[in-house]
Amino acid sequence: MLILTLAYCGLRWGELSGLRVRDLDLTRRQLTVQQTVVADKGYQRVKPPKDYEHRSIPIPAFLVDALRLQTSGRSGDDPVFYGSRTNTRLRNHTFRNGWFNDAATEVGLEGLTPHELRHTAASLAVSAGANVKAVQRMLGRASASITFDVYADLFNDDLDAVAVALDKAAMKSAVARMLPGGQMRR
Repeated sequence: MLILTLAYCGLRWGELSGLRVRDLDLTRRQLTVQQTVVADKGYQRVKPPKDYEHRSIPIPAFLVDALRLQTSGRSGDDPVFYGSRTNTRLRNHTFRNGWFNDAATEVGLEGLTPHELRHTAASLAVSAGANVKAVQRMLGRASASITFDVYADLFNDDLDAVAVALDKAAMKSAVARMLPGGQMRR
């Protein structure tokens, strides 16, 4: 569940660690980033999100029931994802050394980091048709231009799709009659 949430919602690790049960609205299929957890000299500290920007992120429908099960019986201030031994917020280092690094290596993705799943979320959103502004808001980026600079290569295939869509629209309009022969192209 944790991996799917990172890969489909695009959270930073600290945002995922700081996610509380009350930050989920499973009826509306949204989660709200209201805090982040940072490691500070071996201690975890709760802080406002990066750039102090609270944001809502859509939750894909296929994750809702699993998140409901994940949070069942937990109070609103409890973390959504927690350490199995400590029942408290997850630590990135413990999570990675505990099983993530080995699992990534086993599936041929040695060196994969949880943060790279944020890039996966951006890629999935773009391939699903999200525009750069929607991806910016989902990831909590300061601006669309920064988002585009970081993820520009994800939009390359979109250019071909734009040309195809424009062609289809033009051929259904008066533009088609302006072409040589005045006939619609097939």
